[in-house]
Amino acid sequence: MVTTKMTAAFKNPNRRQVATDKVAEKLSSTLSWVKNTVSHTVSQMASQVASPSASLHTTSSSTTLSTPTQSPSSPSKLSPDDLELLAKLEEQNRLIETDSKSLRSVNGSRRNSGSSLVSSSSASSNLSHLEEDSWILWGRIVNEWDDVRKKKEKQVKELVRKGIPHHFRAIVWQLLCNAQSMTIKDQYSELLKMTSPCEKLIRRDIARTYPEHNFFKEKDSLGQEVLFNVMKAYSLVDREVGYCQGSAFIVGLLLMQMPEEEAFCVFVKLMQDYRLRELFKPSMAELGLCMYQFECMIQEYLPELFVHFQSQSFHTSMYASSWFLTIFLTTFPLPIATRIFDIFMSEGLEIVFRVGLALLQMNQAELMQLDMEGMLQHFQKVIPHQFDGGPEKLIQSAYQVKYNSKKMKKLEKEYTTIKTKEMEEQGEIKRLRTENRLLKQRIETLEKESASLADRLIQGQVTRAQEAEENYLIKRELATIKQQTDAARAKLEQAESTIRELRHHRHWHKCSSTYNEDFVLQLEKELVQARLSEAESQCALKEMQDKVLDIEKKNNSFPDENNVARLQEELIAVKLREAEAIMGLKELRQQVRDLEEHWQRHLARTSGRWKDPPKKNAVNELQDELMSIRLREAETQAEIREMKQRMMEMETQNQINSNQLRRAEQEVNSLQEKVCSLSVKNKGLLAQLSEAKRRQAEIECKNKEEVMAVRLREADSIAAVAELQQHIAELEIQKEEGKLQGQLNRSDSNQYIRELKDQIAELTHE
Repeated sequence: MVTTKMTAAFKNPNRRQVATDKVAEKLSSTLSWVKNTVSHTVSQMASQVASPSASLHTTSSSTTLSTPTQSPSSPSKLSPDDLELLAKLEEQNRLIETDSKSLRSVNGSRRNSGSSLVSSSSASSNLSHLEEDSWILWGRIVNEWDDVRKKKEKQVKELVRKGIPHHFRAIVWQLLCNAQSMTIKDQYSELLKMTSPCEKLIRRDIARTYPEHNFFKEKDSLGQEVLFNVMKAYSLVDREVGYCQGSAFIVGLLLMQMPEEEAFCVFVKLMQDYRLRELFKPSMAELGLCMYQFECMIQEYLPELFVHFQSQSFHTSMYASSWFLTIFLTTFPLPIATRIFDIFMSEGLEIVFRVGLALLQMNQAELMQLDMEGMLQHFQKVIPHQFDGGPEKLIQSAYQVKYNSKKMKKLEKEYTTIKTKEMEEQGEIKRLRTENRLLKQRIETLEKESASLADRLIQGQVTRAQEAEENYLIKRELATIKQQTDAARAKLEQAESTIRELRHHRHWHKCSSTYNEDFVLQLEKELVQARLSEAESQCALKEMQDKVLDIEKKNNSFPDENNVARLQEELIAVKLREAEAIMGLKELRQQVRDLEEHWQRHLARTSGRWKDPPKKNAVNELQDELMSIRLREAETQAEIREMKQRMMEMETQNQINSNQLRRAEQEVNSLQEKVCSLSVKNKGLLAQLSEAKRRQAEIECKNKEEVMAVRLREADSIAAVAELQQHIAELEIQKEEGKLQGQLNRSDSNQYIRELKDQIAELTHE
């Protein structure tokens, strides 16, 4: 009944730990008498096996396994019912061991303690002598690990290649990578409380990790939860790597062998010391190096297969990248992949190169007959099931592969050199692209500037033509005004001469009544009007002169005579072409008139055609055809003329555009020369400015020195004045003392007082 309950409990992986604890409580009363008879050595062994490092102290238990007759609990003292119960417990323990869903941390203590109890009965033990020897040997190795690793490293490697026993795998892996005493283990619980930026990615990929394995296939199961915890903790420890999908398979394998804290420590060691961190970096530079080294090995040892891969464009990364990223965990079934992982823990990535090349050697004949798609199918479906019988043949073939560490180092240097050159070339290409983009931008800018200059030039030419026309009109008006002015001057002179004559005659004939005063007044009015018209003419002349000056100034601001000459040449060419077009048009008109005459004649002939005989009608038809041919000929000639006219216009436009471009280029060159000269002047001005600043700094230093000297002199003067004031005060005190004491007589006192006053006056003056 107890066995049935244990079996039912272990069928559900989520209730495994609870069921194990309940079974242990129910069996505690049944096995109480066994505890009284078991020796102190057996109880100590059971307590050691219950801990995660149980395999560190298995030497004494192995001795007990080999000598059952010396066990304190002899089978002769047990009843048949007890023996049957122990046999059932042993059978259930073996089922739990083979169940891949069970956690090492949950059932390790029960399994080992049960084994130690049942091993005292030789009748119920199912371990062979070979397994017992292997247990004893690995127990001694684990107990004396430091000495064995130093003195018998080769023997340890040979034993690892033959396979680590399942019960010792967890502790041996920790010992191989030195992960049994890491300080980061204490930080694991704190890391789980933190939030990682990779949590969504990890959650998404957990269902893809060992999807057919019972421990991981159920959603939100214990296996998926501990896998998420370990991956999240590492993404927080190493934020540069964060999370990579292939690493979850390695962590999953570790969780099948040990608790999550120990699996986390082992994974950290693998990433740091086994080149896995470089493989899982975002750049994956180490993976590229491994692909290059592996491809060189294929080229050296399997040249025909290498040529076949090259001909089919079958790159190494298409089939071998998962080998290096997951250590064959996604390629082979778990028992074979675990054996390869044992060797990887001992020897590193070398085993991946060896196993990969051995696989290609064993499948070379089949791969040579397949195309790229067939080879992919072969790698995905055929190779994983070639070694279902056991991995010994694969491992033996792998160690027949020649692996030269020095050559691998040389290949690593070559790959580094190649990558460095590629980075330099990429940098050069990037620089050239940047320069090309800048040059294109500069060309576009120059084209825009050229277009704007051409527009300005055309606008200036149009403006100049308008100004020339206005100038011509103004000159004509000026000539007319000059003529009017000359006529007015002539009339004015004539009127003045007439007035002088009249005044002369009036002077001599004052009394004469022949001249009428009205006539004189009329002449004076005419004189005033003539002077007014002369003044108006002078004002108009002055205005015209001002306009002429303005026009000359504007003309000076336009391009030079060479450009004007070119424009005139272009204008002459355009006029010549226009004249040719006019001549062609006249010829066409003449042809049209001739055709109209012929047509009128034709109409006159056709009007009486029905009266003519048949022969004459045939002649008329021929004339009609001739007339239609001439019409078509005229139309064709007209079209040809029109096409020629268009071609001439296009040539003229092309020439104008080329001239404009040439002038624009000349202006651009002149502007560049001006810019260069201005830059030279700017440099000179900057030099002068720096020299002026230097002089100013020197002058400021001198001024500061002079100010300091003046201040020092002022301080000396103030000190001297203070001394003089002190001396004056002393003299006044002496004067008062002399008066009070009466030491001197009156005259002497007066004399002494005058001297003191004189000294005080002198000191005050100073």
